Amino acid sequence: MISDLDSIKVPDSKIITDAQDLVHEYGNELIWNHSNRVYLFGAVKGDQDKVKYDHELLYISALFHDLGLTKQYSSDDLRFEVDGANAARQFLNTYNITPQQVQLVWDAIALHTTPGVAEHKESEVSLLFHGVGMDVMGDNFDQFSESIRKSVVQKFPRKDFKHDIIKAFYDGIKHKPETTFGNMKEDVIKHFQPDYSNDNFCTRILHSKWDS
Repeated sequence: MISDLDSIKVPDSKIITDAQDLVHEYGNELIWNHSNRVYLFGAVKGDQDKVKYDHELLYISALFHDLGLTKQYSSDDLRFEVDGANAARQFLNTYNITPQQVQLVWDAIALHTTPGVAEHKESEVSLLFHGVGMDVMGDNFDQFSESIRKSVVQKFPRKDFKHDIIKAFYDGIKHKPETTFGNMKEDVIKHFQPDYSNDNFCTRILHSKWDS
């Protein structure tokens, strides 16, 4: 079990600096600290599991993964995860990045709230998913040493993260609750609007235009 953050590589390049600047400009302290914790937890898990991954692509994925919640990047009709993925793709396309690398980052961000799928894809996709799960819900909490957990939070404080992140999710998607159909963010809408009722999968099947 890794016990020292010094063993974790934090990318330092022009594209990383530009991505960080973008998060500072359009995000906020909550997103900045959360995104960096997500990267560190994902990287620690990758190193502990001896998984090969691209540190730069994982970090960019972490920095962009919640930007779909911001006014700058939020669309009227897409899932916030897709908005973040589209923002990352737009950003990466201005650099010397291969289409395959762009797609990898897009997939990582778009699937970061999709359990049962993301963890079985490429390392960067899986590690972003695990990093998010650890920071938001404490998934695999005991796989991280206490010293690592304390070091990460000391560098990027949580403050009242549990409540702040739920409110951030709601503020970012309340104008398009229909995009939560079939995914866990419907729970966020219902947390603030207990009477909210989204489409039902079985109802969609039974009320489709098919005769049988």
